[in-house]
Amino acid sequence: MKTEELIAMLASGVTPVDTDAPRKRFQTALAWGGLGAVVVMLLGYGVRPDLAQAEALPMFWVKLAFPLAIAIPAVLLTVRLSRPGMRMGKTWLSCAFNIAFVSAPVLLSMLWAVKGLAPTRPALAGACAGLASAAAGAVVYALHCPEMQAPFLAVWYALGMLVPTAVGAVVGAKLLRW
Repeated sequence: MKTEELIAMLASGVTPVDTDAPRKRFQTALAWGGLGAVVVMLLGYGVRPDLAQAEALPMFWVKLAFPLAIAIPAVLLTVRLSRPGMRMGKTWLSCAFNIAFVSAPVLLSMLWAVKGLAPTRPALAGACAGLASAAAGAVVYALHCPEMQAPFLAVWYALGMLVPTAVGAVVGAKLLRW
């Protein structure tokens, strides 16, 4: 068989690819997975009896917004990384380090503030101080960073924020003891 014949044979009967297939696939997965999670919650735990009253509290909506703020970029990242040839920014080698570096002054000042109080769980208090400083550092670093893709932010900003959180936990366990 000649190359031209092989190409002609492979190209015959080709149907167009549905370019919307990834979106449909993930919508289906999220719909069925979400339904399954609701069923597990209902059968295993039930709905809280004071739900109507809780909905009136701002913290109820914050409690929903927090995991959504993580889930949405995570889904976007998963969609992007599920297809071959998808790139994720140009500054990934330095981004996580830069966020941790920029957050260092905030971490030091946060640990100073906590040290002047009386934390009963020093490692956890240090980790929370680290997370707060990491978030502040990420906000400040965002004023410099040229990357704008949600998957990039979900991976590299999150990794950059984990470093000060871990440092805060380790340092806090020793420094914040009474």
